[in-house]
Amino acid sequence: MHKAIDTKNTEFRAEARFQRCSPQKAKLVLDLIKGLRVEKAINTVAFTNKRIAPVVEKVLRSAVQNAQHLSDERGLDIDIDNLYVKTAVANEGPRMKRIRPAPMGRAFRYQRRIAHIIITVAEKKAAGAEVEATTAPVKATAGKPAAKKAAAKKSPAKKAAAKKAPAKKKAVAK
Repeated sequence: MHKAIDTKNTEFRAEARFQRCSPQKAKLVLDLIKGLRVEKAINTVAFTNKRIAPVVEKVLRSAVQNAQHLSDERGLDIDIDNLYVKTAVANEGPRMKRIRPAPMGRAFRYQRRIAHIIITVAEKKAAGAEVEATTAPVKATAGKPAAKKAAAKKSPAKKAAAKKAPAKKKAVAK
C-alpha cells in the first residue's frame, strides 16, 4: 500500500494500487462510504458483500492511521473521532491483455482491468458554528427569493398555455 498526505487542508489519504478488480465494481463500494464519518464507513464496508470490500476497509483504516500518525508527528490537533471520508475514488490502472481459446483454432482477446483505490479523510469542522452561520442569512432572505421564484414559475406557465391553445384549434379545424 502506498500512502501520501495533502498538508494544505489537513487531508489524509491512503492508496491501494494495482488491485485485481475493475474500477466500476470498486466504485460501487466506494460510493457507499463517501461523506460518511469514518466509524460508520468502516461498519458499512465490513458488512458489504463485495469481493473488494475488505481491500476498501484496509485502505480506509490506513488513511485513519495516517491521520493519527501525522497529527502526532507534526503536532496537529486532530480529533480522530471527528474524521469523515472526503473522497473515495477508484481510478483505472494498466490493463492486462489475455487470450481466450475460440472455436476452430482461433483466439479471442480480452482485458483484465485493474483499479487504483484512493481514499481521503479529513476532519469535519464544528457543525454547530457552521449551522448557525448559514441559517441566519437564509432566514432573513428566505421570503424574497421565494417570491421571485413563484413569479418566475407563473409567467412560463401562461406562455405555455397560450402556445398550446392555438395548436388545439388547428387540430379541431382539420
